[in-house]
Amino acid sequence: MFPDDIDSLAREVIRTADAKGLMIATAESCTGGLVSGALTAIAGSSAVVDRGFVTYSNAAKSDLVGVPATLIEAHGAVSEPVARAMAQGAVANSAAQVSVSVTGIAGPGGGSPDKPVGLVHFAAAGPSGVVHIEQRFGDIGREAVRLESVRMALRLLLGRVIAA
Repeated sequence: MFPDDIDSLAREVIRTADAKGLMIATAESCTGGLVSGALTAIAGSSAVVDRGFVTYSNAAKSDLVGVPATLIEAHGAVSEPVARAMAQGAVANSAAQVSVSVTGIAGPGGGSPDKPVGLVHFAAAGPSGVVHIEQRFGDIGREAVRLESVRMALRLLLGRVIAA
C-alpha cells in the first residue's frame, strides 16, 4: 500500500517501540491519518499503536487534542506552537507515551507568501521532551507533500521512541 521506504520506517518504529514497551499516538492534519495508516499497516502494530487523531479542522485540533483556540488564532494552524500542542495533546488524551503531529499546507491552494504550499510543521512528544521540525517541501503536488510528510513524521517519531 505504501512505498517500500515508508513501510520500512513504519516497521522500525513499531519494532523499536515494542522493544521499549511504548505506546504511540498520532495527531494529523494535512496527512489525514496516513501516518497512523502506515503504522497500522504493519502486522503487530496493535501492541504499540494506541490511537490516531485526525484533526483536520481547527475545531478538531481543539476538541480532540486540546489545542487552545487562542493559540491557533495567534499563530495559525500551520505553526510550530500548534504542532507542539498537537503532539502534547495526543499524549495527554491517550494511553501513549510518545506521539507525532503533522500540520501543513499540502496544496494545491491555501498557501500565502508567509505560509506557502508545501510548508509543514512536525512535532514529536515523549518522555525526553518535545521536538519540532519545519519543512518546506515546495509546491510539489498534494500527494507528494503528503507522502514526504509521512516520511518525515515517521523519522521524527522514531527519534522520540529511541530517545524515550
